[in-house]
Parts: sequence; C-alpha cells; structure tokens
Amino acid sequence: MKRALFGNRLLPWLLLAPQLAVTLIFFIWPAAQAVRQSFLREDAFGLNSSFVGLANYTALARSPEYLNSFKATAIFAVSTTMLSLVVALVMALAVDRLIRSGRFYTTLLIWPYAVAPAVAGILWWFIFNPTVGILPYVLKGVGYDWNHLSRPRDAMILIVLASAWSRISYSFLFFVAGLQSIPQSLYEAAAIDRAGPLKRFVTITLPLLSPTTFFLMVVNIVYAMFETFGVIDATTEGGPAQSTNILVYKVWFDGFIGQNLGSSAAQSVILMLIVIVLTVIQFRWIEKRVAY
Repeated sequence: MKRALFGNRLLPWLLLAPQLAVTLIFFIWPAAQAVRQSFLREDAFGLNSSFVGLANYTALARSPEYLNSFKATAIFAVSTTMLSLVVALVMALAVDRLIRSGRFYTTLLIWPYAVAPAVAGILWWFIFNPTVGILPYVLKGVGYDWNHLSRPRDAMILIVLASAWSRISYSFLFFVAGLQSIPQSLYEAAAIDRAGPLKRFVTITLPLLSPTTFFLMVVNIVYAMFETFGVIDATTEGGPAQSTNILVYKVWFDGFIGQNLGSSAAQSVILMLIVIVLTVIQFRWIEKRVAY
C-alpha cells in the first residue's frame, strides 16, 4: 500500500476538519448531553433540574414496562435481521443465475430501499389493516383471523415484515456483489468432483460470502435497534398492550409524550451501550469465524 505524504502538517487536519465537525456536533455532543441528562431530574420545559445520581437507572431496572421493551426489542431485532438476510440471499442467488435480465430484476428489487421508513410503515398498515386491508381478507379465507390491533403476535409480525422489507434491498445488493466475485472455476471444479448444488452452496458459496454476511448482520441489527422508529409509529404505535414498544420507540415516547426527560436520557444511554457491546462482541468473537 502506497503511503500518502503531506508536505504541510496542517493540510491533513484541514481535510479532516469538516468530518470532525460533523461528528462532534451531531454525534459526540448529543451523546454527551444524553449522559449528563440521565443523572438529572428536569421539569417538562427543561427550565429547572436537579442532580439525582443513578435514580433514573434504578427506576428503569424496576419498571416492568421497560423490561418488557427489552424482550420485544430482542425478538424484533433478531427476527428482522434473520428475515432480511435470508430473503435477500435467496433473491441474490436467483438473480445471479439470470445473466441477461439480471440488471432488470436488480433494479426492481432495490426500489424498496428508497422508500422512507414511515412511508413503508403506512403502506404495510394499509395492507394488513383488519378493516380495509387485502391480506387479512385472504388470511380469513384460509381460516386465520388477522388483527394486529388487538393481538400482540400479529402486531410483532407486522412490524418485522415492514422493517425487513426495506432492508432486503440493501442486503440484496451486497449479496449480489459477493456472488459475482466468486470465481466460476471453483464451481466447475466442484461439479467435476460430482458435488451437487446443495454441497456447492454449503462448501463454496456460504464460506466465501461470510464477510458480506457478517457485515450485513452488524448493520441490520443496528438498523433494527435505532432506525425503525418510523415503522413502529406508523403501524402499531407500540401496541397493543406495549407488545411492540421497542427500546428506541420507548425513548421517544417517554421523552416527548411523557415529558420524562431524565428517564428518556437514561434509556438512550443504555441503548447506546447495548449497541456498543453488541458491536464489540460481533467483531471480537464472531468475526474470527469469517473467512476473508
């Protein structure tokens, strides 16, 4: 690798200054403010505050609603990540076989990624609406009475489908690129050794796609825990009975609706620590199983 040399020592810092300013203003400063507010108790308008130490954290530890949000978040994040990865891989394998029309199908499949989360949530809300939706009508025909407004399991399925739908396109692009980078000579050599399609997929495709899969798993978990507020708000609003009130939605609800700023700040700090711990675990232990 060729090393870049700068004659002026100030020039590298000037080139990095815009990115450092954006990181400081939009990431470091809000995170520091959240940590500070998590130790305070403020009024609804933020005019008066008092230091309460770890009181906001201990109140969360004793709250059944907050513990239920942990369970809902774990189910939601794992389900969304697994569904988006599996469907994206199946689609990528199908498109990879289409040589002439591959670009056409690729263009069609990446469109959902351009849809905003709130718009995607409204779209799926209409599709699964018990009164006007088409899918509840179809499901009722096969004997299943769908109602995500009163049934927690249906509500969880709805937000998982709505959230995974837009991420399938993102994962699909990376899987297609990964499949096209695998040398065809490996498949030809395996075919000569009489290896079937399933064995070639397990022994060649999956190991060589492991870096791509590892990267997508990390970004999809982060997406499920941080960027799905719009989907939740447009579809279930955390209900019914708090069954879809995941951590990121509860942070917003307690802070902006409940005006409990100290508790909301403590929840955001906990959520930030969870994502940091998950990322460290993934890169320190799971990455060792990835073959680059």
